[in-house]
Amino acid sequence: MSKVRIGFIGTGGIAGLHARQLLELPYVEIKALADTSDQNRGNFVNRFGLKDVAQFSDYKEMLDQAEIDGVVICSPHTLHFQQAYDVLSSGRHVLIEKPMTCSSAEAERLIELAKLSGKIMQVSYQRHFQPEFIYIQDAIARGEIGKITSVTASLYQEWRQGTPGSWRANPALSGGGFLMDSGSHIIDVLLWTTGLTPVEVKPQLHMHGADVEIDTFTSIRFAEGAVAGLNLVGYSPCWHETFAFCGENGGIFYDNGKITLRRLRQEAIVPELPPQTTNQDKSFIDAILGQHEVMVPGEFALKVVKLSEMIYQAAGYDPIEALKSKEEHSV
Repeated sequence: MSKVRIGFIGTGGIAGLHARQLLELPYVEIKALADTSDQNRGNFVNRFGLKDVAQFSDYKEMLDQAEIDGVVICSPHTLHFQQAYDVLSSGRHVLIEKPMTCSSAEAERLIELAKLSGKIMQVSYQRHFQPEFIYIQDAIARGEIGKITSVTASLYQEWRQGTPGSWRANPALSGGGFLMDSGSHIIDVLLWTTGLTPVEVKPQLHMHGADVEIDTFTSIRFAEGAVAGLNLVGYSPCWHETFAFCGENGGIFYDNGKITLRRLRQEAIVPELPPQTTNQDKSFIDAILGQHEVMVPGEFALKVVKLSEMIYQAAGYDPIEALKSKEEHSV
């Protein structure tokens, strides 16, 4: 079997995880890198020993010149749409880091283009491959806790302290703050595990003096009758992630990787979980090879974009417009 040839757009940060997971696969080869930063590219090449990889400062040149089958996009959020559009238009498959795009209109255009091109488009929500969240999704689908009545989803992270001066703190590149960044994973879990349909949101945002929102507290009402509290705290001393799924016959509680299944006046059940068998990168390659369907398709990622959009709109907040207004008033 010939190797699947992969290119990267963006070689900083999360790109290292993708490279490590791809290089674990004997049927994958990283052939090309595109990054505007010579230093990022050099560090990436040295870290993974990619001696013969082609390097480009302009991703469009990579698409024109490199012999690649697919591309992993690890760039700032607001760049995802155009880059993914260009990758698909060039006849390559694409794996997009979260969030898929910064607007539902952009996401819908990519979904349509992927269909027309016949190429694989996957979004990198890694919790879909982690045994803890697969268990939660399966248990809810099996009716283990009955009809969902409420969900509380919370993430705490030292995000405010670590982002000043970075692209994540610049709404022109990030498209938003903590909700758009790490919070996207929590929204993903909330929607994927439950299958619920948001119809109304009531958010509160706290900026903490930044150009993007840092803390977001949102109450959500779903078409199916359930309610949820989405708590995304970017000004925290540490990472802490919790979910509580309550249903008519029980509840599932997740606390930093530990899961318990509870039923009224019964002992807690701690499920035994199987080892993880795939990840966002392996599943992307396997989908290219026709071994299974796309496991995190654009149609699902669109739901995450839509809920994020609903929250910003309900708060009367447009991160990019807010930055423009701030700049105009400072002149």
